[in-house]
Amino acid sequence: MQRPLAFGFAIIGTVFLLAIAYFISSRQPWMLLASTLLALGFFGFSFAYKARMRRKQESEQNQDAKNL
Repeated sequence: MQRPLAFGFAIIGTVFLLAIAYFISSRQPWMLLASTLLALGFFGFSFAYKARMRRKQESEQNQDAKNL
């Protein structure tokens, strides 16, 4: 994964965690639930994206090795 993309995922994930902490402290259960679900969805998306990119890179390396 490229560094700027990984950095962006880290920043957005941190913002989601900060939002969860804020909604816990301000006692807003519906916003807490919404931000928790969004955070889980985002983390799942980022892990799936990273795995997809890794598989794509491995398949390209395997094709290059076969062509030699």
